[in-house]
Amino acid sequence: MGARIVVAEDDPKQADLVRRYLERDGHSVVIAPDGRAALDEVRRRGPDLLVLDLMMPRVDGLDVCRIVRADESTAQLPIIMLTARTGEDDLLLALDLGADDYLTKPYSPRELAARVRTVLRRAQRSAAADDGVHRVGSLTVDTRRHEASRAGTPVELTAAEFRILASLCAEPGKVFTRQQLIDRAFGFDHYVLDRTVDVHVMNLRRKLEDDPARPTVILTVYGVGYKLAEEEDGAP
Repeated sequence: MGARIVVAEDDPKQADLVRRYLERDGHSVVIAPDGRAALDEVRRRGPDLLVLDLMMPRVDGLDVCRIVRADESTAQLPIIMLTARTGEDDLLLALDLGADDYLTKPYSPRELAARVRTVLRRAQRSAAADDGVHRVGSLTVDTRRHEASRAGTPVELTAAEFRILASLCAEPGKVFTRQQLIDRAFGFDHYVLDRTVDVHVMNLRRKLEDDPARPTVILTVYGVGYKLAEEEDGAP
């Protein structure tokens, strides 16, 4: 079955093009021409996904993202951010605010449709893992037992390593900024250098990768952070 998608895009031609591509995949699409309309549609319709342009009139995309994430009823809504800005700071801010993925303009509607399928699949997988066990390829992380294994072989991890890996495993394919991983591994009230995350990831790769110098499990997204390879992309 298709998903219910709100597309917040103020360019009518681009919005119509995106709508047609997503409806071709069987989704139900509602267009919101500004940020305030996007918030109204999200609250009214309870969609499965929000496609959100960063540069929106009335309420910009970053503020929409903040408001959606602050509301308990919409906090888990997957968000794909569209942005004409290419600066790292803007992309990092969007991800830190809770965007699940992003595309920079100009982009192909076909690529957006593919990203939508990926984010929806990831959200379904995350919702299904309510037993606290995440399985991605040969990797298994059990958050209740605080155990990790690869291909059936237990992997000994420090507490911080485990929390970082559990975060990545909960949403394979999602890009996490270093700040997001710091918040999840150490808490919001701890001051931790970005470099600390890099060291933990390096240690995780030594324990999980066949060749840590050429990682296929935990991937670097340069200028942004890290993601866990999805099963079909990176699992052995």
